[in-house]
Amino acid sequence: MNNFVDKIIKFRWVIAILIPLITITMASSLKNLEFEGSYRIWFGEDSEILKEYDSFRAVFGNDDAVAISFKAEEGIFNKDALQVVENITKKLWETEYIARVDSITNYQYVHADEEYPDEIIVEDFIEDIDSLGEEDLAKKRAIALGEDLIVGKLISSDAKTTMIVGRMTPKAGDDPSVSFKLRDAVVKIIEPEIQKYGYRFYLNGGPIINTAFIEIAQNDGGTFTPAVILVAMFLLLLVFRKFSMSLLSISVVIFTFLIVLSIQVLLGFKLNNFTANIPVFVVAIGIADAMHLLWIYIVGRKQGMQNYEAIHYSVHKNFLALLLTSLTTAVGFASLSISKVVPIQTLGIATASAAILAFILTILFVPALLAILNPKIQAQTKKENKNHNISKWYIAKIIKYNNTILLVSAFVFVLIGIGVFKANVDSNTVRYFKENVPFRVTTNFMQDNLTGPMSYEIIVDSKVNDGIKNPDFLKTVERFYKEFYAEYTDVRHISSLMDVVKTFNKVMNSSKTIPDDQNLVAQYLLLYSLSLPQGMEINDKMDINERLLRVSASINMVDTSKDLEMLEWAENWWEKTPYSAQVNGQTKMFAHMQHDVTNTLLYSISLAVVLISILMLLIFKNLRMLPLFIAPNILPIVLVVGVMGWLDIDIDMGVAIAGAIIIGVAVDDTIHFMVKYIESRKRKENLQNSLEYVMSYAGSAIIFTTIILSIAFLVFVFSDFNPNYHFGLVTATALVIAVLVDLVALPALISKIDNREKSLLL
Repeated sequence: MNNFVDKIIKFRWVIAILIPLITITMASSLKNLEFEGSYRIWFGEDSEILKEYDSFRAVFGNDDAVAISFKAEEGIFNKDALQVVENITKKLWETEYIARVDSITNYQYVHADEEYPDEIIVEDFIEDIDSLGEEDLAKKRAIALGEDLIVGKLISSDAKTTMIVGRMTPKAGDDPSVSFKLRDAVVKIIEPEIQKYGYRFYLNGGPIINTAFIEIAQNDGGTFTPAVILVAMFLLLLVFRKFSMSLLSISVVIFTFLIVLSIQVLLGFKLNNFTANIPVFVVAIGIADAMHLLWIYIVGRKQGMQNYEAIHYSVHKNFLALLLTSLTTAVGFASLSISKVVPIQTLGIATASAAILAFILTILFVPALLAILNPKIQAQTKKENKNHNISKWYIAKIIKYNNTILLVSAFVFVLIGIGVFKANVDSNTVRYFKENVPFRVTTNFMQDNLTGPMSYEIIVDSKVNDGIKNPDFLKTVERFYKEFYAEYTDVRHISSLMDVVKTFNKVMNSSKTIPDDQNLVAQYLLLYSLSLPQGMEINDKMDINERLLRVSASINMVDTSKDLEMLEWAENWWEKTPYSAQVNGQTKMFAHMQHDVTNTLLYSISLAVVLISILMLLIFKNLRMLPLFIAPNILPIVLVVGVMGWLDIDIDMGVAIAGAIIIGVAVDDTIHFMVKYIESRKRKENLQNSLEYVMSYAGSAIIFTTIILSIAFLVFVFSDFNPNYHFGLVTATALVIAVLVDLVALPALISKIDNREKSLLL
């Protein structure tokens, strides 16, 4: 070790120049840094859910759309509101990437000719708005509210809110740049309407959520990274009271995250809502390493050591602990790589490599710069060493009241831990955004005023070609409507070609029912199809063999557990008939991601615990010590999840990520504690002196790193992306709990199980 440190000191200028030079060279690739917000980033290319969705789109076309809603308090059926709908409808038709537009004005109204009642007319519901009088508008309103296909979909039941839907061309939603183009095009379309008529418009759909994902990721990355660096520098300045020390710590983490991000870009990865936070994670990891190294260096200088001697002292005291903490942190992050949620996977791999890189840079760059800077630190006498006196008093109290501490700790752990069984997992993508985000505002508006913002695409298999025309099949579809509505109040609107058949039969036979003659059903569908204008065809409602029928259901925003229940109910319902059904669409995709989120939380934590346990066994070769490494770091996770259960806060991807990271980062404190304790015990020090040694040489550093890390992670509470918010809150809380466990419960436990004079653990 001495030879290693000597080499660092000897080549200090080479290290001090080479590391920044390599970083700057690699960082030049960051000009190609891109963000990705497509729904596809959440799933691997071999994902069965994604394959099912792609198969659905291959048959029925793109279900992605951009939706524009607005409310007219005086009612939609006035000339101004209808003119707005007509203007937007026409402009959307002319917009690139839009394949079809549906609105109240171009709704294909099926009715009998007034002069020739035997003839059926299919035409735009509202034409030549200027020619409509008050009586005409009232009549149109009454007709519209009797049309099942549009009430609760294109118009609200009180006729005050309406929606214009632009269905996108195939694969248009896969390209994030298209989402921005469409969003900007829609904003440009509605701006003149806002200025002229004063309505407030609400935008929804795939392009809106994609751009929201990207913009929040960019904002979080651009805001939180500098904020965390500034906060960390300020706190380091308070701790060390030297600007050079603060800047030295920050330099290491800046170099680390710039190199890691550069590698991501060079490998072709794009940033997303999770990987955009890599710099903040690296700041937390790197500062912890630098803090311990600098703290022991300062202790050495205060004991009267010269600069080089203090560098040797600090590296010697910290090398093993820093190596172990870097490995365990890397293991914690790397355990996320087993997640099937791709952004979590890439975050885990990238940040695990950052943990190792931060260790390498810390152990090289910090000693090299200290050798160059030679900061002035006044030596202290033993009487001036207040830290030692405080440690002595503190440990005496811990040993004296160890029984009480352990009993109270156990009671609190059990009480809060019960909340784990009350915890609920939710991966609803809409709820990823805080209430003030425009996309979330729109979604709430739609649900409150018009229809359910989520959708299920239920593909029903009639089992034979032309089977969708069979009256028995259509009557089964009708029965499904009724029972689905009755079973779940969150089902707001259901539609399919069955509604068209009933509408035609009402016009022809004054009976809004399904006819018993299959040929008549076929005639209705053929007549309807031939009467539709270009672009309004029905090929997105059935397959080419007319065997599969698409039933679309608009659903309220619910917990993913409820989504999964409703999806299962729908598919099980059809299994009890001669037919079958499979639910598809983006809502289903993200609902099924709940399993992946839960598995990430459980499996990644389990993997992290197992790998860290193996690591500790290989290094310390002492099975009796293993619980002392693991227990203090599982407890914070249990307690935080327990609190979430008691407070009815849903577990999302942010919490799932936090679990593994807490294990990896929180165990660092335990390692620093135990390494120092073992070191002292091996020198034949008694229990009291060993614990005092730990508190003197590691206690302050543990407390300060926890404060800095917690505040760094707490910055995420200002994010508009709820998984980031929950991640920051959960991680910061867990780290505070972890340090309390390490500095209160752990020494109390050690004082109970280890002999006062000769250690039983070694």
